[in-house]
Amino acid sequence: MVETSAPKAPVRVRFCPSPTGNLHVGNVRTALFNWAFARHNGGVFVFRVEDTDAARDSEESYRGLLDSLRWLGLHWDEGPEADGDVGPYRQSQRFDLYAEVAGALRSSARAYDCYCSHEELEQRREVARAAGRPSGYDGHCRELSGAQVAAYQDQGRKPALRFRMPDTAITFTDLVRGEITFEPEHVPDYVVVRANGQPLYTLTNPVDDATMAISHVLRGEDLLSSTARQLPLHRALGDLGIGGGVLPSYGHLPFVMGPGNRKLSKRDPGGGLLGYRERGFLPEGLLNYVALLGWSIGGDRELFSLDEMAAEFRIERVNPNPAQFDLKKCEAINGLKLRALPVDDLARRLVPYLQDMGALGAAASPEQETLLRAATPLVQERMTVLSEGAQMLGFLFSDDTTFVVDAGDAVAVLTADGKEVVAASREALASLDAWDTAAIESVLRETLVVQRGLRPKHAFAPVRVAVTGRRISPPLFESLELLGRERSLARLGAALTR
Repeated sequence: MVETSAPKAPVRVRFCPSPTGNLHVGNVRTALFNWAFARHNGGVFVFRVEDTDAARDSEESYRGLLDSLRWLGLHWDEGPEADGDVGPYRQSQRFDLYAEVAGALRSSARAYDCYCSHEELEQRREVARAAGRPSGYDGHCRELSGAQVAAYQDQGRKPALRFRMPDTAITFTDLVRGEITFEPEHVPDYVVVRANGQPLYTLTNPVDDATMAISHVLRGEDLLSSTARQLPLHRALGDLGIGGGVLPSYGHLPFVMGPGNRKLSKRDPGGGLLGYRERGFLPEGLLNYVALLGWSIGGDRELFSLDEMAAEFRIERVNPNPAQFDLKKCEAINGLKLRALPVDDLARRLVPYLQDMGALGAAASPEQETLLRAATPLVQERMTVLSEGAQMLGFLFSDDTTFVVDAGDAVAVLTADGKEVVAASREALASLDAWDTAAIESVLRETLVVQRGLRPKHAFAPVRVAVTGRRISPPLFESLELLGRERSLARLGAALTR
């Protein structure tokens, strides 16, 4: 059986995660490629939530999914909290539809009741494996007689519902991998509804695709084998008048590999989306890197915007080979994106991280906003993620009660010799008439480098730790100017008694 798709169907793609926790990088790439494919083709990006697993799904995770896509900037055209004619877009609200479809499949003999117990199935699989045969379902209940059904029912058995697969090979053209064929012995009849009436992914996913007129399914390589099952089911749904009769085209994206050259998961370092938000990655920086996991915009170009990606995105250019995730490369691209931001935009994005560390309150004052805009250029070239910038600038917004000196840096730098440097610096700075960067640099270089003969590294490190709390900070002289005479001298004095 060769499955083909209607080529003129309007482009409609979907992203359909389960609300079982934090999205991982593979999810993000799937969402991004679907979004870019829709935008490139003037199509519709559908956001659908597969929340039929009551034991694992949660409302908190569901809200987290919506928040994550919004943060990433992957805005959906149809889905939760968006208009659409084929909703609802949460599977937990579509059970009546699944029951109706299951009934239609059963009554048309495209699916049948299977009374086999788990133990019986496993015993027959063991026999098949021992004989060197495929160990999938052997069709035991395909053609039960009325007497056999009655006997099973008398035993109190509750049947699962199995879809009746065709007895011919399934061949389709994968948008990423080319022509693929599954022989029938490797794609046996499969369960679509459990004995307790619970519909499975094997039913809900293709039913939703059919009724939502999804034209292209772009998903992970791990779901490739599912396509051989779903295409015949789509055909059956079309024959039954369920959905719009669109047979999707499928493209299976390569694995994203993590540590140990195994598939990256959200439990791996760098695997979960939440960690990137907490560290202060820009969504456009993260997406720029993720886009490169199996796709290229062309040539050696690595930096581009979402709109530029959408303009150039073609599924045929996705590489079928596994993509290796490189956190250092991801950080480097994010740093380049940070440095390209207008200063006011970067300052605005730093605010939540300064608030999280307690340097700013819930609402920054106009004076604090002005100070932040003035200080942001000092760290823009020194940061890779927003949290680093916030850590370097936090000292400017701390008062005497909240200012903290890093304990390790204090032990390493504020030694007896270091305090002598601090004392000399405080005395020299107190004598200044003008408090600006040039005057501050001049007097400190004269006092510490010329008069004391210290190397700049040893001369300025104690002053830096005393006034900023850290050995890594914005440029020292500019920092002292922004901090102001009174606060700078007070911190230098406090360091002498620490």
